[in-house]
Amino acid sequence: MDSERIIDMLFFAIPSLITGLIAYYFFKEHTKNEDGRRRFLLKKDLQVNALPIRLQAYERLALFLERMSPNKLLIRISPNDLNKEDYEALLIQTIEHELEHNLTQQIYVSEKCWNIILAAKNATIQLIRKASLSEKTTSADKLREVILTEMMERRSPSDAALSLIKDEIADIF
Repeated sequence: MDSERIIDMLFFAIPSLITGLIAYYFFKEHTKNEDGRRRFLLKKDLQVNALPIRLQAYERLALFLERMSPNKLLIRISPNDLNKEDYEALLIQTIEHELEHNLTQQIYVSEKCWNIILAAKNATIQLIRKASLSEKTTSADKLREVILTEMMERRSPSDAALSLIKDEIADIF
């Protein structure tokens, strides 16, 4: 009699357990979906607020690359005297100073974009140093001439970085 009673209780308990497990599963899935929906809405709101800041960062970095372009840099920064080493140092210092003003923009762009911007900066500095070491370069004016001649023969290092910035902005929209 006790065994029959236990079996009867199991027959009543098993459907209740199955119903409870199904309810638990559906509640868990519903909670997970709601959490995902909330995260999506929050991310969407954050993107709406962050988009103007990201675009401003891309604008500032594009301006940095334009100002760092040797053609524009040499027009904007004229030599103080005839010493090529002083002019070389002034050009490099100007590029480094420009980068310092834009360091915080790296948090708004991709790591790939930031690394290419740094590579363009370093390539421009190397171009200036290489031109300064040239035997043709005897004065600051000659340094300008050698750099400008070099830029007529090839693209500016900042051009590739500008292309990447344009591509990333196109991906946003």
